[in-house]
Amino acid sequence: MSRVAKVPVSIPKGINVSLQDQQFSARGPKGQLSIHIHPLVNVEVSDDLVSFSWGDTLQAKALAGTMRALVQNIVRGVSEGFEIRLKLVGIGYRAQMQGSGKLVLNLGFSHSIEYVAPEGVNLSVNGQDEVVVQGSDKQKVGQAAAIIRAYRPPEPYKGKGVRYVDEVIVLRETKKKK
Repeated sequence: MSRVAKVPVSIPKGINVSLQDQQFSARGPKGQLSIHIHPLVNVEVSDDLVSFSWGDTLQAKALAGTMRALVQNIVRGVSEGFEIRLKLVGIGYRAQMQGSGKLVLNLGFSHSIEYVAPEGVNLSVNGQDEVVVQGSDKQKVGQAAAIIRAYRPPEPYKGKGVRYVDEVIVLRETKKKK
């Protein structure tokens, strides 16, 4: 039995939810998102709850929890949205916005890096060393943050690089001469 899928998803006020032909969609103040529900999982939409049921196969049990989590992310995304903060650590590392949706990063290379945000993702800069990635689709927000972090991941000796704000970098001790 899937413990995750047993708990129904509550729908906040102001969110319109519909289910047609295994296509679940939600509309709210942050936008509109939809997902295809797997045929092995049954979804029931009531006034303010979305509940899930499934068959006896192992695949159906596994997919029920996954579908419930994806529906929860869609409902939360259109109501509140998602946000990931990145911190630039290092001398001379800075970020700035250029126009709308174009992020320019100086990360110690001989050239600056330009990153254009995908559709549905908003970028902003706090100060010169913090980048905020926001959007309604959790996957797109996480992917955009991961791409920005991958330009200069934190190194283990001094901790310089692009990191998530709540990320803890365990620093290594340097080699010592005998």
